[in-house]
Amino acid sequence: MGTAQYGRKASLIIGQNDGPALDLSELRFRFDVRRGDLQTPNSARVRVYNVSENTAQRIEREFTRVVLQAGYQGNYGIIFDGTLVQVRRGRESQTDTYLDLTVADGDRAYNFAVVNQTLAAGSTLSDHIGVCTKEMEHYGVGSGYVTPVVGKPLPRGKVMFGMARDFLRIAAKTHAMVWSIQDGKLQMVSETSYAPGEIPKITAETGMVGMPEQTQNGITIKMLLNPSIKIGRLIEIDNASVQRYEYGLGIGQQAQNDFIAQRNVLQNDGFYYVMVAEHNGDTRGNDFYTEAICLAADGTGLANVDLENRATLGVPQLPPNVIKRWG
Repeated sequence: MGTAQYGRKASLIIGQNDGPALDLSELRFRFDVRRGDLQTPNSARVRVYNVSENTAQRIEREFTRVVLQAGYQGNYGIIFDGTLVQVRRGRESQTDTYLDLTVADGDRAYNFAVVNQTLAAGSTLSDHIGVCTKEMEHYGVGSGYVTPVVGKPLPRGKVMFGMARDFLRIAAKTHAMVWSIQDGKLQMVSETSYAPGEIPKITAETGMVGMPEQTQNGITIKMLLNPSIKIGRLIEIDNASVQRYEYGLGIGQQAQNDFIAQRNVLQNDGFYYVMVAEHNGDTRGNDFYTEAICLAADGTGLANVDLENRATLGVPQLPPNVIKRWG
């Protein structure tokens, strides 16, 4: 589905998890949001202009959470929800002061959640993830989408003592998954599948800027700011608009060319897995864009499939080898 992009909107709310908050949406602010399917927490940097002294002190002393929303009429939503890590003051000119906010998504859970539990024989991957999630909940991270995995229960008991992130890393590697924290939710997606949800179609009519390009890292695409672009989900692109990668002619470049050709392919159906998404904007300037790096996905399994219902029922999303992550 595709929505025309017009009438841009943005809001910035700073407050506590449960308590008072400030709405700074009427002030000028700039933002740079970086999200990916990596284990490292996502981050955002927000610069708010000409904040009063009283408001600046409240932000520095009282508040811990930042919610940033942006988009256009008919396509507006959260692009970042995280913990306030640092506040810095500064001045750009004789008339303009600013407050710089450094925000992270799930960084406290990533850095401080520790598991200390022994599981009896017969534990499964779901049990291991549940133990980690329970500890992360103490730091504000809940349970999100996890790809259903079929595996044999462990024949012996399992001792879990250490950082929750380390056990999640081991579980993800063992079952060929990638894990990350998205908007305060733990997400684990199979390397050959993707998370369920709306699949936005990116065209010139729905905000595509320039032409998508095939690069060494994947298919890169730029568009007007689009909060529907979610890590681990799919987007749809017309392959006819993708600019192809230019291979090197040197004999020493042939191995690299072969590797890129296998890893970075175009999907005939035009469906691509979102691996990286970056949002940047200025409420009083021209910048208001989203850039994404994507990998090819097999869309043949999408016909007449209700992805949300399949996830609820615990049915695997698609047959194996949907995402061609390694060619």
